[in-house]
Amino acid sequence: MPALGMAQETGKILRWLKAEGEMLRAGEPVMEIETDKAVLEIEAPASGILSHVTAGEGDEVPVGQPVALILAEGETAPEPAPVSAAPTASRKTAAVGKGSVAASPVAARIAAKHHLDLTRVKPKGGRIKKDDVLEFLASAGAAVPGGRVRASPKARRLAAQRGVDLAALAGSGPAGAVLTADLPAMATASEEGIPTREAMSNTWRLMAERVTQSWTQVPHFYLLRELRADGLMEWLDEARQGAQVKVTFTDLLVHLVAASLKVHPNVNSAWQGGSIVRQAEINIGLAMAVADGLVVPVIHRADTLGLEEIADRRIQLIDRANAGRLHLDDIQGGSFTISNLGMYGVDAFNAILNASQAAILAVGKIADRVVAVGEKPEVHPTVFLSLTCDHRLVDGARGAQFLQTVAERIERPPALAG
Repeated sequence: MPALGMAQETGKILRWLKAEGEMLRAGEPVMEIETDKAVLEIEAPASGILSHVTAGEGDEVPVGQPVALILAEGETAPEPAPVSAAPTASRKTAAVGKGSVAASPVAARIAAKHHLDLTRVKPKGGRIKKDDVLEFLASAGAAVPGGRVRASPKARRLAAQRGVDLAALAGSGPAGAVLTADLPAMATASEEGIPTREAMSNTWRLMAERVTQSWTQVPHFYLLRELRADGLMEWLDEARQGAQVKVTFTDLLVHLVAASLKVHPNVNSAWQGGSIVRQAEINIGLAMAVADGLVVPVIHRADTLGLEEIADRRIQLIDRANAGRLHLDDIQGGSFTISNLGMYGVDAFNAILNASQAAILAVGKIADRVVAVGEKPEVHPTVFLSLTCDHRLVDGARGAQFLQTVAERIERPPALAG
């Protein structure tokens, strides 16, 4: 189970994209996992045959724990070492007679909860699996912990989302456990006056959990500026001339914000364990809407990149995000976030902070507006910026100073100097 960050302890397997016994190629997606950060496809680290899958869909697995083996053609898995018959969740084998037989971590964990001696379980294959333990418990009349209906973790989660009573369903799984296939299909329309419950995607649910946590635990405050955008538009026209990729306003903002963070490193910080951590790199996250929610892929070391490099990386991130194929590196290490809703016609808005980051910049649309020039009203393109700050990391004065630096670079882009 891979780790996405220092604070991550577990990951949940949502589904296996390959079946046990199938051939894999290095770099080919093999499973889909959910962490506290995102839902991601995990690629095979090597070519070979997928074997010894020890965790199923819906299982929560500690970071670093093996969930499967990839064997080269003709290779066999190492024999597990025999252990005593006393069952614990960490034991992977149990003595049977004079020999030994392997038990999956999930099977061992379930057995430990029921104080079951694994030597009493007869496996169908070469080792004891979860289904073997569940069937044995059912035949022995053992109750499910807490008196709950038997169901797979995925079926239990979907049933809760859909408002389905598991006790009313006939399960087709081992020992009558309810599987996802046993759940009634979601209604796609409702009769007049009757509301329907819509199942959330994992991406949307994670987003909801993250923003709720941030909103309720982080002291937000906001700074708002309206800026002339004449220089920004002129810079964009100049940057697009002869460019190999399409440069956008977002790319200009990433470039300007990264340069401003170098001047104000206190804004490029994080709140971790009650301490302020100054980030070593300037990694700009871009809030992006995808079909089933919101993701924030990251342009790493943005302060070291030119405009076309930033544009190229943004395009790659958008393509992978829309295809649901973001890599682990794509979402790790963000130190500041930009959320641009100008393309949707939004004039101005306040954004919710991304977890642990000091600030997020919300950008509205560029539009012709009346502004005062000297003592006369004139029409010029302007843009509204809203800086959301975590008051534990950035106070009002420091936030205002950072926003002032960004404003100066937008109204008088250094690229147009001289």
